[in-house]
Amino acid sequence: MGRGRAKAKQTKVARELKYSSPATDYAALQRELSSDNGDSHHVGERDRADDAGIDDAGIDEYGEYSR
Repeated sequence: MGRGRAKAKQTKVARELKYSSPATDYAALQRELSSDNGDSHHVGERDRADDAGIDDAGIDEYGEYSR
């Protein structure tokens, strides 16, 4: 029976998060985006094949069908 108060609080918090406009530190964002520290999250085709346990010959053999 105590769900009403908890739901009201969740709704209030969700509304605050949705409609709030926090101050953005654009200088810090620019530093983060322009930094070249090698922590790239981009995964190439070869990396995905290595992760999946696929050998390179399989990629080259069937590569012509994807074109």
